[in-house]
Amino acid sequence: MVENTITTHVEVPVSQCVPSCGVSNLRMKITDLNVHFGKNHVLKDVSIDIMCNSITAIIGPSGCGKSTFIRCLNRMNDIIPCARISGTISLDDKNIYDPCMEPYDLRKKIGMVFQKPNPFPKSIYENLAFGLKIHGLHNKTEIENRVVRAIKDAALWEEVKDRLHDSAFSLSGGQQQRLCIARCLAIEPEVILFDEPCSALDPISTAHIEELAIKLKEKYTIAIVTHNLQQAARISDYTGFLFLGKLVEFGETKQLFTNPKEKLTEKYITGRFG
Repeated sequence: MVENTITTHVEVPVSQCVPSCGVSNLRMKITDLNVHFGKNHVLKDVSIDIMCNSITAIIGPSGCGKSTFIRCLNRMNDIIPCARISGTISLDDKNIYDPCMEPYDLRKKIGMVFQKPNPFPKSIYENLAFGLKIHGLHNKTEIENRVVRAIKDAALWEEVKDRLHDSAFSLSGGQQQRLCIARCLAIEPEVILFDEPCSALDPISTAHIEELAIKLKEKYTIAIVTHNLQQAARISDYTGFLFLGKLVEFGETKQLFTNPKEKLTEKYITGRFG
């Protein structure tokens, strides 16, 4: 085991609190996840269950491993040469790190929306159609139907229906982020990952994204990394608190925010941290 290069006076408890749900409701299971980047041990024995049609939030201070964790869920860390990952991550009881699992196919099932909007330098319509074509869809009618459906599901249709052939860069920041969500939805994934999707947005645009996430969980399973504690409390069903790469506590959001089991969690959510 490679020792963590960061030292701290705080002893980090590891919670055994896991939501009690039937196996049939389990979408993803993360067990003993460890991630090293070179000599830096970033995630340490993290175990979380992600339930179907729910929103699971991951909170914690900067540098605690939140983004590393969520990028593991669709193997985005594979592209980092010094990354070493151990443990098990299962999607519907299938290990996503199995050698037989192609990352390309996995990312069609587990889509991701990043911190900053990243539309393609194309029209609003082509931002979605291009991705579908890349994934092998060439029937024009089906492409059009899926583009329109995704834009509607992303709560963007009324704002762009008359300018689908305008540049995506003509949209506001919040609209661009919803376009990126629509682009993800067009591929028809099973799970959607959000990596701090509102950090670059104003409060009104943030509210739109939060309302959208709550609506989307009717069809999808969602995991979100957020530095905004109020956002986690508002929209998530389950919350995990990471500190220095360890999962301090994980459970139902209401319980974690109103009656945390760990003192460190209480200090963090009440602003008495550090």
